[in-house]
Amino acid sequence: MQIVSAQDVNFSYGENTVIRGVSFSVGRSEITAIIGPNGSGKTTLLKLINGTLLPEKGEVGVAGKNTARYTRREIAKKVSIVPQETSLIFPYYAEEIVLMGRFPHLGNYRFENKNDYSIVHEAMERTDTLSFARRRFNELSAGERQRVLIARALAQEPEVLLLDESTAFLDLKHQLRFLRLLKKLKAEKQLTIVFVTHDINLAAQHADKIILLYSGKIYAIGNPAEVISARNMKEVYEVDVLVDVGLQNRSPRITLLT
Repeated sequence: MQIVSAQDVNFSYGENTVIRGVSFSVGRSEITAIIGPNGSGKTTLLKLINGTLLPEKGEVGVAGKNTARYTRREIAKKVSIVPQETSLIFPYYAEEIVLMGRFPHLGNYRFENKNDYSIVHEAMERTDTLSFARRRFNELSAGERQRVLIARALAQEPEVLLLDESTAFLDLKHQLRFLRLLKKLKAEKQLTIVFVTHDINLAAQHADKIILLYSGKIYAIGNPAEVISARNMKEVYEVDVLVDVGLQNRSPRITLLT
């Protein structure tokens, strides 16, 4: 059953068209990676799924409903996003940042209760951030801030989790923990995950489906073995690679040829 869909979507920033005729679907409890060179439209596509941006042509749907028909509160109950970076003016505590993930569920006249704090603490435990819950967000390292933002997205209790280069600032230990967490959430909560990454091997190893973008269009879509090929890498990234098979789960693995 699909939970995210796009049909013939176009989007432009002024006269610069960055998404061109994009169509795809993502099934419930599926992990989808979006890869492609810089400027290919990856982050814009996440914002279209999140409803932050609306297509100028075509339609994006979440849970069977056009994103243009959702209110911001309604779509925030369905979709959460972890951006590449965030800027906050006020020196909030880490716990307060994660608590912001509960706002879509509070309504106009309800304040946080014990259940909300329980959900927040669980999200922080899962992301190994509870130990610095009372530290200021702006005093944390880049990797710690990223884990707090991931915890905030989990506290939102979404059906769809969008991640924009969310492992970029994580050390190896927390990368591994995070990737294991995603697979656990997929299995336990039927969470659907769409993530943008420049790490093609990471995408091949952990995604059920890969969308390869090139100049705002879908150049290839399918399982990792169908998308990760020496020909596709040469034509899209303009590099020569060796593609072999990884030892852990037999996913394709690329090595740059210098």
